[in-house]
Amino acid sequence: MKTSSVINDLPVAELIEKIATEKANLSRMKINHRISPIENQSLIKKSRREIARMTTALTRKQNVK
Repeated sequence: MKTSSVINDLPVAELIEKIATEKANLSRMKINHRISPIENQSLIKKSRREIARMTTALTRKQNVK
């Protein structure tokens, strides 16, 4: 999977930054979806999964050191 290899290659600091950015985007999407439903609801699901992938990669990197 391409995204996993890209995520695993990121340094820890950049990974933490991307997780924070993605969480902010997810919360924004959820709020916007409550106000007026978004067309592609699967974007919320994809965003959650992407955050989980990045969090898992971060945990792996922190446990190795």
